[in-house]
Amino acid sequence: MVHRSYYGHDTQFYGVEEHRLVGGRGDGMRLFQVRNGSGLEFTVSADRAADISRISYKGVNLNYMGSAGYVAPAYYDEPGFGFLKSFTCGFLTTCGLQNIGIPVQDGDVSCPLHGTVSNLPADRIYYTEEDGTIQIHAKINDMEIFKQKLVLNRTISCEHGKNILKLSDAVTNEGSADEPLLLLYHMNIGYPLLNEHTKLAVSSERVLPRDDEAAKDLDTWDKMLSPVPNFQEQCYYHEFESSSPCAKVWNSDAGVGLAIRWDKTQFPYMTEWKMMGERDYVLGLEPCTNKLEGRAKLRKEGALQFVKPGEVRQFGVEIEFFDQEGLWEAAR
Repeated sequence: MVHRSYYGHDTQFYGVEEHRLVGGRGDGMRLFQVRNGSGLEFTVSADRAADISRISYKGVNLNYMGSAGYVAPAYYDEPGFGFLKSFTCGFLTTCGLQNIGIPVQDGDVSCPLHGTVSNLPADRIYYTEEDGTIQIHAKINDMEIFKQKLVLNRTISCEHGKNILKLSDAVTNEGSADEPLLLLYHMNIGYPLLNEHTKLAVSSERVLPRDDEAAKDLDTWDKMLSPVPNFQEQCYYHEFESSSPCAKVWNSDAGVGLAIRWDKTQFPYMTEWKMMGERDYVLGLEPCTNKLEGRAKLRKEGALQFVKPGEVRQFGVEIEFFDQEGLWEAAR
């Protein structure tokens, strides 16, 4: 960290700035731009569940930005696959809390693709800077009359001089009935961190294709391609023996990489979304509570999780960033 005597205002090197977008479908959206002073910079989208839209390290972009760009919640088209019309992707899109994966009908409840929480604006959001730590605090209410009463309290933190980002979520059931709870962190790697030379390593014991399209290339699930016209997405489920799974990406062309770590008791699976299409060029690394078969099938199989009245469930991930391949290789 540069000595305080060399600069006038903290934001010359680190800190948080709040912005609003002007124009297009993102008009008026609140964004918190965070810099930690040692190469890590990211943007938190207050109006999209305090998700992380952009992230860079040492000036290199790490995330994929979907062709929809920034889209305010007012434009969300809920039924079926309408989620895709406003799927910003970004570095993190939170999926849940009532469904992850395919849209389904579960009894009298219609569950759209990946749930609705990513299209909910934070009811309250603010930042703190204390003792070298920057934190974004957000509260997202996922509530509906006669239905679920869930609250997501989120904290995103980083430290000056340390290139580690931590995300901690607490989901509370403030209602009087057991509620289904499904959660997926849709973390999206993009160019230039992602290209045909990108290395992918996952500490999984088993890798299972989601469908026949993925099964065709099961032996090369970890090999990236150059952008392919009309590529059909391939998804793989990763299962773990370790209590602390790790998924990591490195690109020698860009000279940077990252490692994502989480607690297996919170997220037993990771979905790998390998999408090598032209313009739709993204690698999703997605820790999740369940496979993406929709909650109706999970209920039938006895795999659907519930949160009881008054219960609080904790979730989170840690992301570490690297500019040396040797350190990346050693990361666990």
